[in-house]
Amino acid sequence: MRRDSIFYKLFQQSPTLLFELLPEPPANAEAYRFDAVAVKEPRFEIDGVFLPPEDDGGGTVYFCEVQFQKDERLYERVFAESLLYFYRNRDRFYNWQVVIIYPSGSVEQSQLHPYQGLLNSEQVHRVNLDELGEIRQLPLWLAVMVLTTVAESQAPNEARYLLDRTRQEVSDPASRAIIELITTIMAYRFENLSRKEIEAMLDITLKETRVYREIKEEGRQEGRQEGRQEGRQEEAANFVMRLLTKRFGGLPPALRVRVEGLSLEQLEALGEALLDFVGVDELVEWLAERG
Repeated sequence: MRRDSIFYKLFQQSPTLLFELLPEPPANAEAYRFDAVAVKEPRFEIDGVFLPPEDDGGGTVYFCEVQFQKDERLYERVFAESLLYFYRNRDRFYNWQVVIIYPSGSVEQSQLHPYQGLLNSEQVHRVNLDELGEIRQLPLWLAVMVLTTVAESQAPNEARYLLDRTRQEVSDPASRAIIELITTIMAYRFENLSRKEIEAMLDITLKETRVYREIKEEGRQEGRQEGRQEGRQEEAANFVMRLLTKRFGGLPPALRVRVEGLSLEQLEALGEALLDFVGVDELVEWLAERG
């Protein structure tokens, strides 16, 4: 399930949702805007940044990380990214806080000692969704967030309940936004089901909704990316085969099959390595080392 995408949509629709998770939200929470930023360092990308209004006179910037898989270097990365961003934008903000959202405490990294001071401070907030309470007793937006963690066997019933509750409690256009988020969550959680099966599960029509169009377009994009990847792999395999044939003559069929079955990365590595090969034996050895 693409939880990063789900939470991005949640915070995009309702930035104040983050502050409902905090014991002391800022007084001007309604004025904050949500953004996703990349820090110009290798592999540094912050899930979400909540920016105070520009006329706030240097308010607090909130960094949010959604973590559903155990990562033993999560705090190293989160604090490095957040503090680097704060450093580079120091003139804009008075203070910073970090909010880390887990499905449960069991996902938190094991080694906490180097960061105990920060973790125990008022600047870092760890939120376990399974501790927020019964999903049907939560405010609607929080309930939608918790829906991402509900057991698969219970998810359809809870989703239908939240859809009915949305229709009763929320007027358009906000209700449409919540309904689309709920259906998005369920469509991602049950990707193996057809549109009709999802519709029957939720008693809703998906075909004309934006979420259905987005999911279909996402599938088309992934298909195009896979197609481009396959095309590049085929081109690389043909190129490497031409080099090998020119260097060693015809190769045995078994070797041709092995080479043509290599990944794009492996083919690129072989294209460089074969320049140093003296004979076919070295090609056989190179392939054996890579399984």
